[in-house]
Amino acid sequence: MDPQLAQIIDLLRVIMPATAVIVVVAVAGSLLNNWLKIKNGYPLQNSWGLPIHPKNDRETVERIRLLTGENAQLRAELGSIKDRLETLERIATDQPSKLARDIDALAIDKGGNA
Repeated sequence: MDPQLAQIIDLLRVIMPATAVIVVVAVAGSLLNNWLKIKNGYPLQNSWGLPIHPKNDRETVERIRLLTGENAQLRAELGSIKDRLETLERIATDQPSKLARDIDALAIDKGGNA
């Protein structure tokens, strides 16, 4: 084999692993950088360094408004259901004599106010 070719092959055996390590470190650094930006609320950038923002058109804004209203309505309904469930749990776990006294007290109160 040609000695010059052998030198080139030996040089490539040294350069290729070093190049692979540099590429892996660069990719990992880029991924870490993007992850930290997303985690801390910074916008991502395109290849020209300009921030990438989500598009807010009328349809998206209207959808968000409707979903926000529906979310508030569902939260209120869930709150009332939780209150009713607490009352039912209390009725189911109370002693029968205490429950009878509470019902009698309500009946007397209602009859006295009427």
